[in-house]
Amino acid sequence: MTDVLAISRLPRAFDPSLGAEARALMPDLPAEMAELVAGTAGSSPYLKSLIEQEKGWLPEALMHPDQALADVMAAARDLPPDQLKPGLRQAKRRMALLTALADIAGAWPLEKVTAALTDFGSLAADVAAKAEIATLIRRKKLPGMTEDDVETAAGLVILAMGKMGAHELNYSSDIDLIVLFDETRFDPDDFYEARQGMVRATRNFCATLSEKTADGYVFRTDLRLRPDPAVTPVCMAMEAAERYYESLGRTWERAAYIKARPCAGDLDAGQRFLDGLRPFVWRRHLDFAAIQDAHDMRLRIRENKGTGGSLSIPGHDMKLGQGGIREIEFFTQTRQLIAGGRDADLRVRGTVPGLAALAAKGWVPQDVADKLTDHYRAHREVEHRIQMIHDAQTHKVPSSPDGIERVACLMGISSAELTQDLKNRLTEVHELTEGFFAPGPGAAPAHVQDVEFDKNVLARWTTYPALRSQRGARIFERLRPELLSRLAKTAKPDEALLALDGFLAGLPAGVQLFSLFEANPQLIDLLIDIVGTSHALASHLSRNASVFDAVIGGSFFADWPGQEALQAELTQALSEETDYETQLDLARRWCKEWHFRVGVHHLRGLIDGKKAGRQYAELAQSVIAAILPHVTENFARKHGPAPGRGAAVLGMGSLGAGRINSQSDLDMIVIYDPLDQDMSDGPRPLATRTYYARFTQALITALSAPMSQGRLYEVDMRLRPSGNQGPVATSWASFVNYQRNEAWVWEHLALTRAHVVAGDAGLAEEIEAFRTEFLSHPREQRNVLREVAEMRSRLAAAKAPAGIWDAKNGPGRLMDIELMAETGTLLAGSAQRDVASGLDGAVAAGLLDVAQAQSLKDCYDLFWSVQCAARLLSGKTIEADKIGEGGTAFLCRATGFEQVEALQAALQECYTTAADLIGGVIKGEEDGAQQ
Repeated sequence: MTDVLAISRLPRAFDPSLGAEARALMPDLPAEMAELVAGTAGSSPYLKSLIEQEKGWLPEALMHPDQALADVMAAARDLPPDQLKPGLRQAKRRMALLTALADIAGAWPLEKVTAALTDFGSLAADVAAKAEIATLIRRKKLPGMTEDDVETAAGLVILAMGKMGAHELNYSSDIDLIVLFDETRFDPDDFYEARQGMVRATRNFCATLSEKTADGYVFRTDLRLRPDPAVTPVCMAMEAAERYYESLGRTWERAAYIKARPCAGDLDAGQRFLDGLRPFVWRRHLDFAAIQDAHDMRLRIRENKGTGGSLSIPGHDMKLGQGGIREIEFFTQTRQLIAGGRDADLRVRGTVPGLAALAAKGWVPQDVADKLTDHYRAHREVEHRIQMIHDAQTHKVPSSPDGIERVACLMGISSAELTQDLKNRLTEVHELTEGFFAPGPGAAPAHVQDVEFDKNVLARWTTYPALRSQRGARIFERLRPELLSRLAKTAKPDEALLALDGFLAGLPAGVQLFSLFEANPQLIDLLIDIVGTSHALASHLSRNASVFDAVIGGSFFADWPGQEALQAELTQALSEETDYETQLDLARRWCKEWHFRVGVHHLRGLIDGKKAGRQYAELAQSVIAAILPHVTENFARKHGPAPGRGAAVLGMGSLGAGRINSQSDLDMIVIYDPLDQDMSDGPRPLATRTYYARFTQALITALSAPMSQGRLYEVDMRLRPSGNQGPVATSWASFVNYQRNEAWVWEHLALTRAHVVAGDAGLAEEIEAFRTEFLSHPREQRNVLREVAEMRSRLAAAKAPAGIWDAKNGPGRLMDIELMAETGTLLAGSAQRDVASGLDGAVAAGLLDVAQAQSLKDCYDLFWSVQCAARLLSGKTIEADKIGEGGTAFLCRATGFEQVEALQAALQECYTTAADLIGGVIKGEEDGAQQ
């Protein structure tokens, strides 16, 4: 511990004669310490009185302040019950005197001063509360509790709120507490008696701390932050408090709980309560509606406390006034509420750490955070000096010149310097924070260009669900001029208006989204871009408006992170949740945000269709791989661990090939290896085959069931052995036997694109080794082509193309080229999965020459670009005359054509070319076989 108080600044004595009196009480003090004592006592009557009372203790404490602090805390902890009141008051005197002198001398930074005060507050509350609990237990007033329960206060929980919770207690502060008790510690029949005892304990320990005696007081206690304090007891059951917050909790209470921490009593129970309250405090979406709530609170404070109006230093409230401490706290806490639900790193209690965390994550500019941090510390020092003069619970700068001079003297500066510095700091804080909060109804509307919008469309907006609430309608009215202004700048405003109308009509609620737009007007451009271009994406947005949160996160337009990083991110997020359904909802929300990101990147031309297809596939594979262990764990709780090695998920079709579009189903096969186990071993054991069949159904449900956050993907299991007639899960041995002895050629073709996307690593390796080895076997080319021709005919009969923009179905289109590529892969004995490699395989097998293969590759790339763009535009096959100007422009940009007519002509030519090439290969082989 540090020896001797390290003095870096000295106060002046407002009344030198009083300072001299204090100095004379300790004649042996070193000169600099004597000057510190004289300057302090000569400006603060309260501190002079403490110096007089502690003159015998103070000299040694100044020589070893850290040790003195520790000794005061230890002595308070060990106080016998009959000495509690005088002992705590003496400890408070010494704590107050030592921290004041260390603060005034600049020996301790603000954080050490406030931490010392806060730690003593926690200790005092803990000692006083446990003394009351011990008395109640001795008197048999807490049913079922014994002396062993005193250490945990028999379940009494004391939550520190406000500055106490954040370790920011000021010099003459109340301590804001919420007192609860863990009702589960008591028999239900004893609940009312237990609650009565806990209420008595709470009243008594608060009186121990706050009553003024001849020795003074310890802390004034304030219990009014508890739920509905006008009608609830001073100590509530935790379960009752949880019900209140879940049903009636307000934004200001959420903000209050940012700083909450268990400080005394049963700390573990307190932490469990706060953990359970986390969804209430930290919303999963970006909560920009909190800005308006905070702004309304600020206005009410100004009105009730009379702290509005122009800035005047005499009498200014350093806490609640313009540019004061509360404005910095509101600024910080509101930003934390907005984003803390998505980023746990922002869930810090202190104001200075909160600003640092917000700056580190890009929510507040670093220079703003630095300035506000500096001003906050300076404000708190002035607040402390004001309170030190008379130990008054005030935050106001004195109104008289003498009063201001006393504060200046304690700071070692002139009153003119103090006044000017305060004016500069308060003004800058106000300027930095005021613009952040939502504007009032008098905000100037954006200029709307001279465009006559359809009044019938505008009139029906007020009938939509998102605008039926008074609050939603009020925010939208402020937003509406900006929306119309942006619409007016589009190429076809009427068309864009109808697209926006469709989006608004589909919104189930509006407060959060409208608040998001108001705080981040740059998002309006993105909204107009989306609704004016992609009906499918706009429709998705209206049902899942929270995906806009991802755009604000800072990395939305960064490079794609890759499957490994995606899977790690989702795995980490899921590991932080314990409830299965919550995990599934989290996965849906997470996936939707990334899915939206890929769509926007494609729409904006940041990636092409090929990259979009790969990213959609990597996203799907990441989701399957991250969710599978949780499905496995949840299923095992009922039926025991999976028999044998467990299961692997084999991605088929486009998923296996690593290229899907925004609307793709997931083609999958589940393969399991039970080894020699016949049954599972669990509460409800199942036969192995039944176990894996039900497990597979659980996996399908986890991926495809609609929940509060929608569904993840549609799942298609029809490519499993024996198709819909076979079991939904296939044993490893059966899969191998089926492929070797029973599978049709079309199933071998499907195997060319198969890829294990999740599951047991060892089983995955064996599946891939088998696939590679099995595909390498030579095939009779004529037999393969004969079955391919039959399959091609069946496909053509089952799925006729829906027009020229259907790039998927029909001769010479996507599926036809993919069939040709699979054929090439199978005949070449290759393990490659992509179309280009398959067409190279067709060259190696003598089915195509190099130029023909390249022609098919070019056609395939064009078809994929059209298919991927079409699914993003409308969710299905497009009709060119119905996708609007924005959609047409995107379609042309995505395919590299200037005019849609040229694209249409190119498509028709490619369909003909590809159909002729593939038909020629199949027919040529058939003719050769007939000869």
